[in-house]
Amino acid sequence: MVCKLRITFSQAVDGFMLEKQAQQRSRHTLGDYSNSFRHFAQYLEEDAYLDEITPQVIRRFLKYLGETPIAAAGAAPRPAAPLSKKSILNVHTALSSLWSWAVREGYAERHVVRQVPRPRPEKRAIVPYTRQDVKAMLGVCEESLPYTRAGQEGITHSRATGLRDEAIVRLLLDTGMRASELCRLTVGDVDLANQRAKVFGKGARERLLPFGRRTVKALWRYLVTRPDAAGEEPLFLAYGEEDVGMTRDGLRKLMARLARRAGVATKGNVHRFRHTFAVNFLRNGGDAYTLQMLLGHSTMDMVRRYLAIVQADVENVHKRASPVDNWRL
Repeated sequence: MVCKLRITFSQAVDGFMLEKQAQQRSRHTLGDYSNSFRHFAQYLEEDAYLDEITPQVIRRFLKYLGETPIAAAGAAPRPAAPLSKKSILNVHTALSSLWSWAVREGYAERHVVRQVPRPRPEKRAIVPYTRQDVKAMLGVCEESLPYTRAGQEGITHSRATGLRDEAIVRLLLDTGMRASELCRLTVGDVDLANQRAKVFGKGARERLLPFGRRTVKALWRYLVTRPDAAGEEPLFLAYGEEDVGMTRDGLRKLMARLARRAGVATKGNVHRFRHTFAVNFLRNGGDAYTLQMLLGHSTMDMVRRYLAIVQADVENVHKRASPVDNWRL
């Protein structure tokens, strides 16, 4: 292939991002692309031409990400640290998408990223919340922890975001939706009468997620406080804002606070609600293929990990309940 034009990395990024914006990719996806390209641009130091970037450069860059403390993105103050293998895989994926675009458009002769093996991310342990964990977190949504004031002990007050926070906890647990999907929900995306929410997942794929009557009640109680909310307004508002939706970082901080106040042993984590939904869906008789559809996974890989946990539960129960072993026959 003869290249149309010799362009630099930054020019390629500009063209690629314009295409993705035209395709209406989610803000989260665009942000991930931008972060990945920013890391690579900083590593290059000078704006190199695409044809000067070799597979060896990509390999050294990915190695650098895994060994060098990188400043965390976002407003939350977090110490710099090397990227996890999962994050490095995301960077590899972003660069691969960029080179696919460049080759297709005739700005690169070869796809150099495909010559670099994909990083294999670590498989982190799946730790769902227990029933007691969630009950404790719901218990601290509406009221503050007891405190002392003017000689009085055990005083509590209602929390301004209590109804919102309870609705969030119940919706996450009842649907297994991603943090980004919850933050993108509008008032019109939630159908209380039919007990379902419309979400847009990865690849802008739409899913309808059902939820139960207790979640309906929590959502209704919260929306009663917003009688004039229009359908296009964010469902969950940031604290103190009238028309600004909650961000992923704000949601992460909220879950960490609720878990800490509730005395939950494991760190509060939004994605843990997704794990909790999936494992309990299977434990309660749900099938794997329906779970894959509800979670919005393109493959069964993650569902198989959930199935392994449930199978281990069954085997442990059998060890305790086996008639032959217990009767010593």
